[in-house]
Amino acid sequence: MPLPKESTYTIDDIYALPEGERAELIDGHIYYMAPPSRIHQRISTRLASIIDRYIEDHHGQCQVYAAPFAVHLDETSNTYVEPDISVICDPNKLNDKGCMGSPDWIIEIVSPASKRMDYYTKLFKYRTAGVREYWIVDPSKNQVVVYNFEHGDMEQYTLQDSVKAGIYEDLSIDFSQINL
Repeated sequence: MPLPKESTYTIDDIYALPEGERAELIDGHIYYMAPPSRIHQRISTRLASIIDRYIEDHHGQCQVYAAPFAVHLDETSNTYVEPDISVICDPNKLNDKGCMGSPDWIIEIVSPASKRMDYYTKLFKYRTAGVREYWIVDPSKNQVVVYNFEHGDMEQYTLQDSVKAGIYEDLSIDFSQINL
C-alpha cells in the first residue's frame, strides 16, 4: 500500500530512506518491499547466472543485474523500481545510479506481498516504458508468464518447462533444472 501523503513522493524521498530499507516509487507513491524468501532468492540467483553466462559465452553487449538495482523507468523523478532481474543492452542507459530508462528484459519473481504489483502495476509500467520483454515467475502458481511486448504476445509456462527468451535467438531457460 502506498504511504499516505498530501503530495507525491520523489526519488529524493527514496534516497532519504534509512539504510537497508527497500522501497519502490511508482507514479509518486512509495511501496515498501518485504525481504525475499529463500525460494525467491534461489530462482533469482539461478536465472541471473544463466543469463549472464549466456551473454558472456556469446560475447554480448547486454548486462544483467539482480536486485537491488535501481531502474529509473522515465525521465521524471516519480518512478523508481528494483526489478528482480534486469537485462540492459544499451550501455548508454547505465550509470553509477543504475539504469536510466527501460531495460530490454525484466524478470519479476512473485512473492505473496508483490502479486498485485507484479501482475498489474508493473506490467502496465514496463509495457508503457518500452521494456521489450517481461517475465513473471510465480512459484506459488508453478508458472512463468512471458510478455513479449515487441510482438504483442503473451505465453504461459510451468516451472518444469523450457522457456525461450524473446530478445535472443537461441537462449532457452529450462526451469526444471533450477532445483528449488
